[in-house]
Amino acid sequence: MTTRRYIAEMEPSQRVEGVFAIANAQMGRTRQDKPYLRCLLSDKSGEAPARMWSIDEATFKGLPVDGFVWIEGEAQAYQGQLQIIIHQVQSHEPTVEQMKELLPVTSRDIGEMWDELVRLMGSLSHPGMKALGELFLEDEYFVEAFKRAPAAKALHHSHLGGLLEHTVTLMQIADRICPLYPRISRDLVVMGCFLQDIGKTRELRYDRAFAYTDMGELIGHIVEGTHMLRDKCELLMREKGVRLPAGAAMVLEHIILSHHNLPEHGAAKPPMTPEAVLVAHIDALDAKTVIALDAARPEQAAAADLGGNFTDRSWALGVKLYRPDPLGA
Repeated sequence: MTTRRYIAEMEPSQRVEGVFAIANAQMGRTRQDKPYLRCLLSDKSGEAPARMWSIDEATFKGLPVDGFVWIEGEAQAYQGQLQIIIHQVQSHEPTVEQMKELLPVTSRDIGEMWDELVRLMGSLSHPGMKALGELFLEDEYFVEAFKRAPAAKALHHSHLGGLLEHTVTLMQIADRICPLYPRISRDLVVMGCFLQDIGKTRELRYDRAFAYTDMGELIGHIVEGTHMLRDKCELLMREKGVRLPAGAAMVLEHIILSHHNLPEHGAAKPPMTPEAVLVAHIDALDAKTVIALDAARPEQAAAADLGGNFTDRSWALGVKLYRPDPLGA
């Protein structure tokens, strides 16, 4: 194929050939008890479910868990969705140029988002909190990773620059919401929104296919985030001579540990301060809204309108989503 056709450009009955990222590859059984492959294929424009109706175990075992494959097949309409029917598949090591076609990147300007984050960090009123924020912003290695990392492997903001995009939105929401609650500590909420996902810079690998690092698998971003915060608090005392008020570092650690709200969602503790409650809800607000928008109204609309008013069931939200905007143009 001389010109790549991205997933968002595909229409039913078109031939598909090229390199794609593969995820959630599973072996299923048809009603005739024959093995088949079900997976998700993606490129920088989006993702689509895929099926290969005839596959042997050796071929399946040769596919990467999180990686890239070359496939040949065709696009097909199914229940108002576009899916890809695979005829041939094999593991593939993409070139540098192919990687540019495969990894999604934020549509927002990295420089502008970073400037906004720096502005919001500069708006902190307590000198100790402001000094802690400056220490993070002076860490060039951390800043580089923070600007590039995705916010998740697959669920929300799963693109390069996604962590920065998600964090800035949380801090902007906090900036607008906190005045409605005069008894809340704005500094703790804004700093908590910044800190809650800093461990993602070490949890996720994003130089190739998005995947978890060994640290991500064994420790995770929530616990690692508290380690990173403790390191910076110690550095703050040692190099800057600044000590946070008693309990401040502990309360910030608690925000990191509790920002997933529920143990079954990964929280080490439930939110137990007003600021932790607010940060957990702000985080869920942005994450769930983006999941819904990406599923129902993606930034890059599909080339073909297949007529379906509902998405597939979102396992993250537990529902199918209604696509049309009744007030839209």
